[in-house]
Amino acid sequence: MNVQHYYEHAKTLVPGGTQLFSKRPELHAPGAWPAYFKQAKGCTIIDLDGRVYRDFSLMGVGACPLGYAVDAIDDAVVRRIRAGAMCTLNPPEEVELAEALLTLHPWAEQARFARGGGEAMSIAVRIARARTGRSRVAVCGYHGWHDWYLAANLSVDTALDAHLLPGLSPHGVPRELAGTCVTFATNDPGAFRKVVGDANRAGGLAAIVMEPLRYAAPPPGFLDEIRATATRLGIVLVFDEITAGWRYRAGGVHLDLQVAPDIAVFAKAMSNGYPMAAVIGRRDVMRVAEACFISSTYWTEAIGPVAALATIAEYERLQPWARLRTAGARVVAAWETAAQRHAQPIAARSSGPLSSFSFQGEEPNVAKTLFAHAMLARGFLASTAYYASIAHTEADLADYTAACDAAFAEIAAARARGSLRAALRGPEAQTGFARLN
Repeated sequence: MNVQHYYEHAKTLVPGGTQLFSKRPELHAPGAWPAYFKQAKGCTIIDLDGRVYRDFSLMGVGACPLGYAVDAIDDAVVRRIRAGAMCTLNPPEEVELAEALLTLHPWAEQARFARGGGEAMSIAVRIARARTGRSRVAVCGYHGWHDWYLAANLSVDTALDAHLLPGLSPHGVPRELAGTCVTFATNDPGAFRKVVGDANRAGGLAAIVMEPLRYAAPPPGFLDEIRATATRLGIVLVFDEITAGWRYRAGGVHLDLQVAPDIAVFAKAMSNGYPMAAVIGRRDVMRVAEACFISSTYWTEAIGPVAALATIAEYERLQPWARLRTAGARVVAAWETAAQRHAQPIAARSSGPLSSFSFQGEEPNVAKTLFAHAMLARGFLASTAYYASIAHTEADLADYTAACDAAFAEIAAARARGSLRAALRGPEAQTGFARLN
C-alpha cells in the first residue's frame, strides 16, 4: 500500500485523518503530499514509498529548529530510556529543567510542566482564573484547541479568524462559555483598549493571553501599555511563547522585547521534537496552582525533561540564532526574487526564523497548490510557510532557491495558457479549518 492509499485508509480509522490539523496533506497538495514518514534526519525525510524530500516547510510544525534526530538529544533520551523513563517516583530532571528555565528568565520563580502546548496554555489560564477569581480572558493570537480558547467563537463565530487559523468551529464547546473569551487584534493598541474597557464593565479580565511576536514586532510601547494595564487592573499577563520561544534566542523572545509577563508558556522548539511543555511564572501567581487540581500521569515521565535539557544545552553550544535568521532571509529572498522574475505577485511576511507568503491576484489558493506540487516534483516539502532550521545548509538553500524559481516559472506558464486550475494535478488545497468529508 503506497503512502497515498495508506492515508485514504487512515481516514476511515482516524477522524480528521491526522492528530494535528497542520499535518493534513489536504492543506498543501491533496493526493500528492506524503502523509507519513519512514525516516527523518537533518532536514531530509523519507516517506513510506522511499521517496526522499528536503523539508522546507514546517520542520515538525516548528518543533525542530535544530533539525530532525539530533544525535546529542537522541543519545540523552536513549540513556534515560535504558535507565527507565517512568516509575512511581518523579524524575529529578524536571527539577533541573525548572532551574534552567528560571535561570534564563530571572523574572520567573516557579515552573509547572506538561507535554503539549495546548494543555500548557490551559494550565496557564486555569492558574490565571484561580489567581483573580474572574472568568473572562482576552486573547491575541492562536492558543490551541481547548474550550477556554474556542469559546471566543461561541459569541461571534468568526472572532478567531484573524488569529492564524480561520473557520475554527466551537462545535462541542459548552455554549455556557459564551462571553468568557474575547479577542483583540495583534499590534492594535486601540483594539486592546476597547476590549479591556468592555471587560471592565462586565466584571474584569482574569488574563490577557497573547503571542508577544509572530511575524511582526509589536509597535513601540504596545507591550509596555499591556503590561502596565495588566498590573493596574490585577490581570494576569500570559505570553504564549510556544511558537516564538527558542527561535530568536535562548528562552523567550519577550526577553529581547524587554517586557516580562506574569506567566510564560513554552513547548515546540524547547525540546526539538520530543513532547514537552513548560509554564513558568512569578511565585505569587504560580503558587495558586497548589490549590488547583492540575495533574496528569504522563507529565511525570522523564523523556520530555531530558530532551529539553539536552536541547537547551545544544542551543547554548551552537548559538544558532544568526543562522536561523539568515536562513529565513534567504528563503524570503528566494520567494520574492522568483515572484518578481516571473511576474507573479506575492505578499511575504517574516520575523526572520518564521516566514510565510501568499499569492495575490486571481486564484491564489490554486497557485499555492501548484507551488506545492512543483516543489514536490523537485524533492522539496514546501508550501507558503517556512520554519527556519540550522539543518538547512548553504547547499540546501541554493537548491531550494533554484527549485522556487522553476516552480514560479511553472505557475507563470499556467497563467499564460489561460487557466491555473487546468494545470492542477489533483484537488485544490484546503483553506482554513474544515471537515474532510
